[in-house]
Amino acid sequence: MQTLLIVGGRPDTVRKAAELGVRVVLVQHKELFDPAVSEHAEAVILVDYTDWAVTEPLVDAAHRVWSFSRAVSLADQGVEIVGRINDRFRLPGTPYRVSHLFRDKLAMRRHLAATGLGTVAAEPVRDPADVRAFAARHGYPVVLKPADGTGSRGVVIVEDAGQVEQAWNVPAGLRGHRDGIGRYYPVDRLLAEEYVEGTEYAVETFSFGGRHVVIAVTEKLCAGVVEIGHAVPARLPAHEEEQLVAYVTDFLDAMGLRDGISSTEVKMSPAGPRVIESQDRVSGDRVMDLVELAYGVDLERYAVGWPFGLVEALPGRPVARRGAATRFLLAAPGTVTAVDGCEAVRDQHGFVDLEVGVGVGDEVAALADSFDRIGQLLTTGVDTGEAVRTCDELLSRVTVRTTAGPVTAGIPG
Repeated sequence: MQTLLIVGGRPDTVRKAAELGVRVVLVQHKELFDPAVSEHAEAVILVDYTDWAVTEPLVDAAHRVWSFSRAVSLADQGVEIVGRINDRFRLPGTPYRVSHLFRDKLAMRRHLAATGLGTVAAEPVRDPADVRAFAARHGYPVVLKPADGTGSRGVVIVEDAGQVEQAWNVPAGLRGHRDGIGRYYPVDRLLAEEYVEGTEYAVETFSFGGRHVVIAVTEKLCAGVVEIGHAVPARLPAHEEEQLVAYVTDFLDAMGLRDGISSTEVKMSPAGPRVIESQDRVSGDRVMDLVELAYGVDLERYAVGWPFGLVEALPGRPVARRGAATRFLLAAPGTVTAVDGCEAVRDQHGFVDLEVGVGVGDEVAALADSFDRIGQLLTTGVDTGEAVRTCDELLSRVTVRTTAGPVTAGIPG
């Protein structure tokens, strides 16, 4: 039996691999362990897998016992570890040098500049003076962010020189935090980037031996730098979609990705497509669920099946069967006093799922990053427009009241 080492991720990843007849060894943070995976995993190693000094000997031992021939991760913190594992055991799959380019945003910018692919200026910054110097060379606005962050955590747009000091404190203030989210996503190095004007999309792809197949283009709804909604297929002119697809294909070639999932955020700027960020993993925010709803393509199943040849390569771009959308539930900062309307939307046409992450007595923070969102609604429709309208209408029926008052629909005014 073929054995797959999975690092991090959700229980469904393990289940789908087992359903394909693959034996699974899972490496997971002990705080994120779900007992449900025990039904499908041969073994589970509970460890802070981001600590390679600790993880390496445990993986060595696992390889001696179960002799895994492939390793994958769909978790943001796991892709570089899988790269190290692939290098150590000379396994097929993405090597560390490639996975590191996806994780380290400054390394990615420098690499793209060296390859000649259209990108934007980016430089490391150590203090507010460095930010001002960068702006003097490239102009405002300036994007200030952690070099290897996620979920918009610590990302801020600096509009002018008067905002530099206050903006600097946002990501710099996260340094040294090793509790909560900071344990998994510590902040250290910061970088400044040129701001890119234009509409932002995400391009979901799967690569088969260096042949990149675009599965979907996702449109985004944002409140500042925080994503509060997605929809597929994206509604954009055909010529712009062609530009996006060609650019992302060239981008993945330049990055050296050969196999597996990637999700690339791109803005259509006046100078053409420009990458914002990219990950060699599934997109967050349940976008892969939207992709499956709209296209019938299970990216998670491809991720665990393709390395063993257990799924057939897609011959080309799939055709959308319907539209799918998601919107996030938000609330005014304060203590939750009531959550109303959840049950009333569950039996409505187009409803797929509703997750609410707060209850009475919980505290809601001001919306600063993706981790401050408090719920999510998924819907479908005959096309993207209907899916979005249904999502907005159903979310308007859900009300989260806090000590600061109610917020409905999850979309700021």
